[in-house]
Amino acid sequence: MTYKEEFIKFMADSGVLTFGDFTLKSGRKAPYFINAGNYKTGAQLAKLGEFYAHCINENNIEADVFFGPAYKGIPLSVSAAVALYNEYGKDVAYCFDRKEVKDHGEGGMFVGRKLEDGDKVVIIEDVMTSGKALREVMPKLEGAAKVNVTGMVITVDRMEKALNSELSAVQDAYKTFGVKVYSIVTIDDIIEAIRNGIVEGKEYLDKMLEYRKTYGVEG
Repeated sequence: MTYKEEFIKFMADSGVLTFGDFTLKSGRKAPYFINAGNYKTGAQLAKLGEFYAHCINENNIEADVFFGPAYKGIPLSVSAAVALYNEYGKDVAYCFDRKEVKDHGEGGMFVGRKLEDGDKVVIIEDVMTSGKALREVMPKLEGAAKVNVTGMVITVDRMEKALNSELSAVQDAYKTFGVKVYSIVTIDDIIEAIRNGIVEGKEYLDKMLEYRKTYGVEG
């Protein structure tokens, strides 16, 4: 298997990628659902970090700091930083934001590495649907220091139109902020994995293709 196929199987085995009939926050009826909250064990996080590290190394994404948006992004950024060091010998710092600014102790909005002017920052997230998270964190990052956001790494690019746009959230991120989003896999990779029997779900293949036709964008 390719590392993309391994990742899709890993998601399915972890209960993160499931098939059925789901109503998304957008109101759309989708035949698949991705819930990164189902990564629950140390072994799963260690493996997940390896996939992030592979994607980062493969795409030669430069980084001084991994930033994990609270709350889901926190363990993701840590696992990616650990794996990048263990697998490739690259030591990258990490930080995450607080939901509320701390007014005692060390104070501030960020925990971990203090951001400095010129830092190359990579945002680590799970799935990008609307781009809301990026719109929320960019002002925080730019308010902390004159950083250079060199990319955002997510697990799955749904390649899906935003509600009020013909662009996907990934495409809009580049158009609006100049931030290139890299994904470990895309929905097209998942469809191909179902076709090839890497994961179960062939009974949902027609619905997947129809959903892709209705809401999808080209990469």
